[in-house]
Amino acid sequence: MVTGADGFLGKNLCSYLDKIKEVEIISFTRRNNLLQLPCLLENVDFVFHLAGANRPRDQAGFVADNIELTEALCNAIADSRRRISIIYASSTQAILDNPYGISKRNAENVICKFQQKNQITAYIFRLPNIFGKWSRPNYNSVVATYCHNLARNIPIEINDPATKITLVYVDDVVDQFIKLLNGDEGLQVHEYHSVLPQYTITIGELASCIQAFKAGRLELNVHQVGSGLMRALYATYLSFLPHEEFSYSVPRYCDARGSFVEMIKTENSGQVSYFTAKPGVTRGGHFHNTKTEKFLVIKGRAHFRFRHILNGHTIEFDVSSEESKVVDTIPGWAHDITNIGNDEMFVMLWANEIFDRNKPDTFPYLMKL
Repeated sequence: MVTGADGFLGKNLCSYLDKIKEVEIISFTRRNNLLQLPCLLENVDFVFHLAGANRPRDQAGFVADNIELTEALCNAIADSRRRISIIYASSTQAILDNPYGISKRNAENVICKFQQKNQITAYIFRLPNIFGKWSRPNYNSVVATYCHNLARNIPIEINDPATKITLVYVDDVVDQFIKLLNGDEGLQVHEYHSVLPQYTITIGELASCIQAFKAGRLELNVHQVGSGLMRALYATYLSFLPHEEFSYSVPRYCDARGSFVEMIKTENSGQVSYFTAKPGVTRGGHFHNTKTEKFLVIKGRAHFRFRHILNGHTIEFDVSSEESKVVDTIPGWAHDITNIGNDEMFVMLWANEIFDRNKPDTFPYLMKL
């Protein structure tokens, strides 16, 4: 059973559980009432207790959704006389004396007493701000609010940019929960648990990162989004894009030879682009001292020529799109590429550095072969 199955964390967890053939999901949401719990629990072996109130209309909502629901759930499990394990999604605010923190701490106490009395397995996770896809702006986290607003050109509020927050990514929470469902015995049931990794960032830094994601589409930049916090934040930002923003245009430079299109520029891993060449057209005719490139012919047939700029040694060979062969440019070797096919040729290109007009490291060379 997943309580709060239609909430942010619940949706992400159920999406994963739904892919496990051996698992049947019983959902408990606001459409259900407490009296249905005994019936719903009849064939349940494991409960993910995620339901709760974050921002109720009044403080009574904290009591009803965080404490009374937890009491009803524990009582229903006890009445079932079955050894049903529980994971409870609590909050790091349980140590605070605000209404939300007090209600989460009281719910923890309900589960602890129930666990001790009935000798069932219960894991209590004190989670910081969870972020990720399907979160609600102005409700779940500041990450959701910033992603939603910036993706729609809505101003964001930054009261104190130096304020630090601790974040945990929803996929990491789900991964930890699934490990326990699968019998991972690495955690003690009498402790409060956390999910790792956790990330600490200031509000100002968070806003700057998300603003950079937005600007990156215009500038073609991708800012180190392959791992860690940036990977998770970037995925979250993209999940908030309006449907009409799923695609965007990039610059295209055309002349008599064909076209050149830049796609991605990175901070440390160069850029990706492609170019076309009409039949018989030769492109290139230059060399680099340090810059390197990789060419992949994705449509057509190409004739590559290389010439060492000091000793004049030459190399020539043909490459077809049917071969899926990557061709490297070598520092100190002039090179060009000619379309020897009957149709327009398309070539994918990766360069290890972004083109700098002030220091291009590209020098024209007349290929006397």
